[in-house]
Amino acid sequence: MQLEYLMTYHADLKPPVEVGAGPAGTRRIFDVTGGAFEGPRLRGTVLPSGGDWLLTTADGTGRLDVRATLATDDGAFIYVQYHGILVMSPAGAAKLARGEATGYGDQYFMTAPRMETGDARYSWVNSIACVAEGRLAPGRVEYRVYQLANG
Repeated sequence: MQLEYLMTYHADLKPPVEVGAGPAGTRRIFDVTGGAFEGPRLRGTVLPSGGDWLLTTADGTGRLDVRATLATDDGAFIYVQYHGILVMSPAGAAKLARGEATGYGDQYFMTAPRMETGDARYSWVNSIACVAEGRLAPGRVEYRVYQLANG
């Protein structure tokens, strides 16, 4: 198995809606206000129609539940959905507290994006598996996405 770079994308986020502590943990909802993506085969914008329904468990583990819509530069729409894990490190939290972006690897922030489209030009995204690593900045999240390929 190999990882092939697919794209980098960022999403701009509203301040979270604090749903609060519930039976499974503390829920925060982050609405996406826009963004962009770019890679060797994909390029465009992130539409302001998605969000992350983040659940933080008692041990501090963030469990992502994300949906987003990508609009390619040539007019296609791609739905993206993923779950993931975010474990903030003290160094990453300190950077965010200072208003700085974290780096990739400053925290454990991993996802497995799944994409789908009805546009024939991009139908190949319907049949690939991906993994991604994330990083955070005030009001923003960014991911490097890789396609899993045969070795």
